[in-house]
Amino acid sequence: MDSDRQAQRIGTALVAVALVVAVIGSLGAPLITSVATTLHVPLAAAQWTLTVTLFAGAIAAPVLGRLGSGARRRVTVLNAMVVVVVGGALTALPLPFAFLIAGRALQGLGLGAVALLMSVARTELPEPRATGTIAALSVASTVGIGVGYPLVGLIDQLAGLRAAYAFGLILSAVALVIAWRALPRDAPGPNARLDVPGAILLGIGTLGILLVIAEPALWASPLLGAAVLGLSVLVLAAWSVVELRVPAPLADLRLLGRPAVLRANSAMLVSGIGMYLLFSLLTRYLQTPSGAGYGFALPGVAAGAALIPFSALGFVAGRVVPRLVRAMTERGAFALSACAVAAAAVLLAVGTGSLAVVLVAMTVLGFGVGGVSAVMPRLVLEGVPAPETASVLSINQIVRSVGFSIGSALAGLLLAAATPAGALVPPAGGYVAAALWAPPLLAVSALIVALRR
Repeated sequence: MDSDRQAQRIGTALVAVALVVAVIGSLGAPLITSVATTLHVPLAAAQWTLTVTLFAGAIAAPVLGRLGSGARRRVTVLNAMVVVVVGGALTALPLPFAFLIAGRALQGLGLGAVALLMSVARTELPEPRATGTIAALSVASTVGIGVGYPLVGLIDQLAGLRAAYAFGLILSAVALVIAWRALPRDAPGPNARLDVPGAILLGIGTLGILLVIAEPALWASPLLGAAVLGLSVLVLAAWSVVELRVPAPLADLRLLGRPAVLRANSAMLVSGIGMYLLFSLLTRYLQTPSGAGYGFALPGVAAGAALIPFSALGFVAGRVVPRLVRAMTERGAFALSACAVAAAAVLLAVGTGSLAVVLVAMTVLGFGVGGVSAVMPRLVLEGVPAPETASVLSINQIVRSVGFSIGSALAGLLLAAATPAGALVPPAGGYVAAALWAPPLLAVSALIVALRR
């Protein structure tokens, strides 16, 4: 009984920490306009309060995963959360804009620690609690969006920008205390060796890829965009060579090359593009100005509240889908979740004139995103040794970040292409055409998962 209570305590603490870092990671999105107006910076510069956090999380994930694969897992998580708290302080204090960007980058380390939390669940918790906890950790980002967006937007509206960031600081401090009290003590053993050259090369290469995806301004000069992309590919190729030669690689590429792991990561990339494409379309459509002749012109707080059903169904999927796996296998559960995302796209395409239908589409999308997130760890960890859990999952998190970034960029590209010359917004048909890109992407991802060697 005591061991059951201890396992429940650890599982609850892991999910609480993951949910907090997800909320902190999402702080940037609802505050971008407020940052621009309050600190008198261009909107493109304010966008970096979100972008830099996502970049930092993607780059930190494999480093933290490797550091935590040895005997210092608890210490690694706690140190990461201390850095997140320091970052929160930089965002809450009335310091110049550069300090805000630095603070948001430090907060990104929390996102990078999620794979490490999954590793703790896999090794410290008995089944089936371990599987359920890992699924909940994976959908925490979905739930965090619905919690963070409306609440942070409301705080900003009532008390101002720094108060909204101070809310994030308080949350990070609470998460640090929870982790300190609940994470199991590190067992004696050798410390993990960090492949520093590999970490640097992976960080530079990943940053370059994400930049060419998330920063359209780079392509104002096609030569510059192509140069950054080409250099990033070369750096990642050099990283692959290093990883295959060092005795303690940042990520075991031979393990990542296993068919099951490769299929899961490929499906994550493709489905991530489709899911975030549709999410971006829905959130933009809800806030389309009334002068466009369509859309619902929801203000910031109301648009944030519209994401609550998205997160609620994401949470439901995180609880339901792991149970469905027993009846329909991981591949069947993934296919069901992919179908939910495709159904959300169809609902948006046929119901653009109805707020109720668009909200239903957002809700169904939440179930699909939550379901994909819940089942993905099981797919990517198939046959992976327990000590490599954090490392493999951290690479999957990078793949997910790249997929989401491509999906967001693709949404902007499709809407821009549909916008007539001289117009500020595209016609409603532009959203319909863009939404119908999602079902084929999800069908391809489900097919990838269904393939067997």
